[in-house]
Amino acid sequence: MIKITLKDGSVKEVEKNTTIIELAKQISEGLARVATCGKVNGKVQDLRFELIEDSKVEILTFESDLEGKKAYWHTTSHIMAQAIKRLFPNVKLAIGPSIDEGFYYDFDVEAPFSEEDKEKIENEMKKIIKEDLPIEKYTLPRDEAIKFMKEKNEKYKVELIEDLPQDAEISFYKQGEFTDLCAGPHLMSTGKVKAVKILSSSSAYWRGDEKRETLQRIYAISFPKASMVEEYLQILEDRKQRDHRKIGKDLELFMTHPLVGAGLPMYLPDGATIRRLLERYIQDKELLLGYNHVYTPSLANVELYKTSGHWDHYKDDMFPSMKMENEELVLRPMNCPHHMLVYKNNLHSYKDLPIRIGELAHDFRYENSGAVCGLERVRQMCQNDAHLFVRPDQIKQEVGNVLKLIVEVYQKDFGFPASNFKYRLSLRDKNDKEKYIDNDEMWETAENQLREILKELNIDFYEAEGEAAFYGPKIDIQIKTALNHDVTIPTCQLDFALPERFDLTYIGEDGKEHRPVVIHRAILGSSDRFISFLLEETKGNLPTWLAPHQVKVLPISDKFLDYATSVKDALLKEGIRVNLDDRSEKIGYKIREAQLQKVPYMLIIGEKEMLSNSVGVRSRKDGDIGAMTLDEFINKIKNEISNYEK
Repeated sequence: MIKITLKDGSVKEVEKNTTIIELAKQISEGLARVATCGKVNGKVQDLRFELIEDSKVEILTFESDLEGKKAYWHTTSHIMAQAIKRLFPNVKLAIGPSIDEGFYYDFDVEAPFSEEDKEKIENEMKKIIKEDLPIEKYTLPRDEAIKFMKEKNEKYKVELIEDLPQDAEISFYKQGEFTDLCAGPHLMSTGKVKAVKILSSSSAYWRGDEKRETLQRIYAISFPKASMVEEYLQILEDRKQRDHRKIGKDLELFMTHPLVGAGLPMYLPDGATIRRLLERYIQDKELLLGYNHVYTPSLANVELYKTSGHWDHYKDDMFPSMKMENEELVLRPMNCPHHMLVYKNNLHSYKDLPIRIGELAHDFRYENSGAVCGLERVRQMCQNDAHLFVRPDQIKQEVGNVLKLIVEVYQKDFGFPASNFKYRLSLRDKNDKEKYIDNDEMWETAENQLREILKELNIDFYEAEGEAAFYGPKIDIQIKTALNHDVTIPTCQLDFALPERFDLTYIGEDGKEHRPVVIHRAILGSSDRFISFLLEETKGNLPTWLAPHQVKVLPISDKFLDYATSVKDALLKEGIRVNLDDRSEKIGYKIREAQLQKVPYMLIIGEKEMLSNSVGVRSRKDGDIGAMTLDEFINKIKNEISNYEK
């Protein structure tokens, strides 16, 4: 007998080689019916996995966590592949993983799937579910697995197997007439899936390589209840309305054009207003915290990046270099090498530190055209970047101040809920000596210091190997967006490497030279990505202080145009961004249009307002507020702007 410690801490004795699904049945038949996979000593395992020693075991379900859902969705991806092979026998299978929401499968087909094809596929999937086919797992030696897939004429599966080690045992899952190469985990039968929905299709390169075959990718999702499909489709519709590209187009904030190039958006006047206000906002905050701002060039000699290490570790993400006379220049991917030289331009005493150098700087990344997306992922970005040069004894205080600033900006000023934020300690992959600067002592020191800072500040965090910058570990703030994307915008990084590479020093209290430590930090990240995030979170309903048009004056008829003009002029004198809608349109039409333009306040001007020197106030958020004197309204909106109210 072996001892199994369950999630609630209770211990259950079972026979050796008991499977996870058998354990679930011993706990309760109800649990076994909804089990999707298990977690054994922290590692996700198939329901068929045999327990051979004392272990900690958690039975996962669709409702329990993401891994439980992924097993459910992975099974459904096989159901979809089986349906397609039934309908289109000549299709070749590529890969079909679960993702954070649903799954996809890539297929090599002669022509893209039509809407009619997708409807047939979904119906065939429902038939396979009704058949309730048992799902069996088995393994083959590598050579036999290759032979098996060659006989099935599945060249992509053969390639995947050939990339595995010579002594690898290859696992397969079989359901009815269909067998697929797969590591699992999977449900026990196709009937465990209850509701499916094909969502979309697109083209995809095999293994993400644009030089390889073009495949057809079908995205889909499944749920234990049909009602959950409808709920999910409503969520997708909401996300469609929140997509910053749609909002940007509707509100005329930015545009793209093929003559300019992919990933190179152009800000229109209203979008430029938003960006200008954001950049002034963050610079003003930094000035109050003792930052000094600089301007440095967007071009630099390649030798600068060879000194910093970017040329060796980041070259693939940089644009090609340009040879000019005796120099080889390159568009910069980030600003830190320039700021190292700014620091080095003067001698520094220990009393001068910390020195905080900030910049709103244009950086360039060589993104594939298929990866760029609106403002979220671009080839030229404006970074809200800063580098703090500190003594070792100042690290804790300065990192803490950076984290406090992040909380102030995102949670206090913009009102985003703390529950949407997770702190990730991004560490290097110790086994990847090529990706990171090779200095074990430096990495151990830096990682331990960030870990201790997070613990001392009582910040919950998780660790992620392989996510560090090439020069040092990071604290990344992971944000769950309204579109359910997990993005990094603010970040704080600790760097012992670049001060060494640039031979940065300060004179210590002992009169000797010492090496500073550099803290890299970004609060808004890039202006572009932050704006895309902000538009999606707010559906374009920006806070009053940030709205490109804060007030729209709406006269009921031309008779009141002179008074409406005087109202507009009075607001302009107070620094309020205001427009006058002087068109000969009905007031209801003007109001609806102002609402679609997301204007925070509309001032209705009629005879009553003109005679009483007042305005009829309508709020985007609260609807009709009623009459106010012009001075009362000016005081109200100025107070709202100064307090950064949402």
